[in-house]
This record gives sequence, C-alpha cells and structure tokens, in this order.
Amino acid sequence: MKSILLIGLGRFGKHVALKLNELRHEVLAIDKDEDRVNEVLPYVTSAQIGDSTNEQFIASLGVRNFDLCIVAIGDNFQSSLETASLLKDYGASLVVARANRDVHAKFLLRNGADHVIYPERQVASWAAVRFSADNVFDYVQLTNDYSIYETPLPRDWVGKTIINLRVRQEHKINILAVKYQGRLEPLPGPEHVFRADETLLVMGSNKDLARFLRL
Repeated sequence: MKSILLIGLGRFGKHVALKLNELRHEVLAIDKDEDRVNEVLPYVTSAQIGDSTNEQFIASLGVRNFDLCIVAIGDNFQSSLETASLLKDYGASLVVARANRDVHAKFLLRNGADHVIYPERQVASWAAVRFSADNVFDYVQLTNDYSIYETPLPRDWVGKTIINLRVRQEHKINILAVKYQGRLEPLPGPEHVFRADETLLVMGSNKDLARFLRL
C-alpha cells in the first residue's frame, strides 16, 4: 500500500481515484471544485478543496510524505505546470503529470514532473489495435517495437503441446499465460496441452505478433 496525493478530479482524475481505491492505496484527493471533491470522497482516504497553484496550500500538504504525487489536471495547462513545479520544490519524491500535447510534456518534464502520461493518446492507440482486429481481446504496448496480446487459440493448436508446436522457434513469440474458463494459468510449461476455448497471452515483436495473428 502506498500513500498517494492526487490533484485534479475531472473525468480522468476521478477514474484514477476509483482504481487507487480498488488497489487499496491511501489517497489524498485535491481539487478546487467542491462538487468534484464530494463526488470522490467515498472512494479516497481523505479529500480537500484547494488551489494547487497556491504555494502556501502545497506547503501545508507535506508532499514529502507521499510515495507518489499525480497531477491529473487536464483543462488548464498553466495550473498543471505550476502544480508540478511546486510539488517538486516542496520535496515530492515522484511526480507523474498528465499531458495533452508533446509541447506540454516537454515543459512538465523540465519543471518538476518525473514522468508524463497521455491518457487520450494511450487509449486511442489501444482502441485502434483492439477493435481493428477480430482476434485481439486485449493489448498492452511495452515499447514501440514489442507488445503483449490476448488472442484466441489457433484452431489447429487444440490437443497439441507447446513443445510439439515449437512455438518459440516457429513463431518467435513467448506464451506468458493461458486463460481457460475464466482462470488465468501463468507460464505454461512445454508439455502444456492446449484446450478448445483457451485464450493466449503472448509477447513478442509487433512484426512477429502480426504474423502470428494471421494464423
């Protein structure tokens, strides 16, 4: 469990708060809007109404005591930039900030943010891959060149083993796990016998995965 400061409770910030609550982290949520604060109050450890661009307010939060500070402000870049800078000035150990454009990211990284995320871009990329293919259930991009896909088992693999199929040698992919009847089975061994209705979590280069998905 980590102690997390979340600043900005718009749509993105609210979803972050809900997920952090699900993960059982301690969260202090901040926003200038009282309605937004009240909306997330049941899902966070505590919440405050405040202006994160106000130096005295940031100083009162004790940001050094948080494992992670998330700046989820999306509608006012100037406020996001000032907030990230103040957090770092007051000793925040790790600041993650939301950005909408590359130029925003550059300024944030120069002025306090340790990492920058692009929620809209990342969701758009995931949706483009996920819904443009008939045989991809989920998708995680690891780098520009490597990804993890959840995909149905090729029909002619049923009843065969990983070692029989020479999966690594023939397809240059790694099977990280299989899913069967709602249960995840990580790292199947070489003697694993594939079953009908099984799905695969496979990792590899995008080029090799694209070739595999055409099976």
